[in-house]
Amino acid sequence: MSPEAVGLIGIGILVVLLFSKMWVGISMLLVGFVGCIILGGYSAAAPILGMLPYTTTSNYTLACMPVFIFMGVLVSESGLGSDLYMAAKTWLGRLRGGLAMATIGACGFFAAVCGDSVTSAVTMSKVSYPEMMKHGYGKGLAAASIASGGTIGILIPPSLCFILYALITEQSVGKLFMAGIIPGILVVVFYMIVIAIKARGKSGEIPPAATEGYTLKEKFVSVRLVWPIVLVFLVMMAGMYAGFFTPTEAATVGVIVTIIVAVLGRRLTLKKFIGALKETLSYTCMIYILLIGAYVFMRFMAFSRIPAWLSANIGMLHTVYEVPRLIILLGVIVFYIFLGMFMDVLPCILLTLGFIYPIIETVGYNLIWFGVIMTRMMEIGMISPPFGINLFVCAKSCDVPMGALYRGIIPFVCASILHVALIVAVPALSLWLPSLM
Repeated sequence: MSPEAVGLIGIGILVVLLFSKMWVGISMLLVGFVGCIILGGYSAAAPILGMLPYTTTSNYTLACMPVFIFMGVLVSESGLGSDLYMAAKTWLGRLRGGLAMATIGACGFFAAVCGDSVTSAVTMSKVSYPEMMKHGYGKGLAAASIASGGTIGILIPPSLCFILYALITEQSVGKLFMAGIIPGILVVVFYMIVIAIKARGKSGEIPPAATEGYTLKEKFVSVRLVWPIVLVFLVMMAGMYAGFFTPTEAATVGVIVTIIVAVLGRRLTLKKFIGALKETLSYTCMIYILLIGAYVFMRFMAFSRIPAWLSANIGMLHTVYEVPRLIILLGVIVFYIFLGMFMDVLPCILLTLGFIYPIIETVGYNLIWFGVIMTRMMEIGMISPPFGINLFVCAKSCDVPMGALYRGIIPFVCASILHVALIVAVPALSLWLPSLM
């Protein structure tokens, strides 16, 4: 049996294990190790399982990931997420649809210190959904705005998605962080436009504009609720942009500033601090198991020669048969949207990037730019019916029927597709800031 055939059988077995609800990391580890034994013998497979866990988890690039996770958990535990929503509500609450817009804006700010979409969605569900229900918003629209706003968490830095992408493709974490800033801001704008358009309709999902708003003084006073998040974000981004410290050092500085702000504001108790440490440890261990399994599986794929075969043949489509590289990119985009409907972001990246990025490199696209595209694909998948992860999270957190949530999310999915089209058409939106570093 050829190595390629063994590789395809291994992929099939992996899919079966995943649908049987076996842990993703363990499934990849098991299939990858057995596959390495079959194709390379035990003498070749044993060193992989012996050394790869250490070499993977001791990577300096990866060291910033648990620190960024800790920072996001601290922000959530200390109640700063609630402050973000209240500040956004003060500025936008008078507008028709203002509370939904405030949810999107708060998600954008929260993303600047979180790095995870599900955490963003859960946090905003607790804060903004009761407010929107109290003011008469439709359940579907309210939950949809939270689900779509939550996806911004993996685009605006710090982003766990970008860290893992950089680790696998050997790109700069700092440049990827910078590449996500402008597209992340544009996502917020696109989603707010969706709400503004719906507010002009007569569907009854959005109540009439409030007759009383906040004074200008109250609005500016509310800014003090946002400054801790802005401070943490600016310290990290400015430091990386200017070259004062690496992403790992930026994460450490961000955590220190977050702790200082939370303690000074009497938001962080010892119990919350210990709880944040436990949650960070649990999440980090889960990601490390995923990573180890993915790297063992990638070694199996290297033995099978499937990635090289795919890269060569798709490259031939472009160079020999003159298939436009845009068509190849569109195929990858559709593939990631489909995959994102069924799986969380991190497993999607770890399962597929070993196949995909050599193809993108072969047809000549910039890998920093593609990192932004791929992240956006994952985000769209997370809110695409019928299996988007964020939809299930928000349906459970907000106690909303899935049918109502499906109807509410469609305009946001359409806006996301238009946003991706803009990034594809204007690569400078992603590449301008990294080019200045």
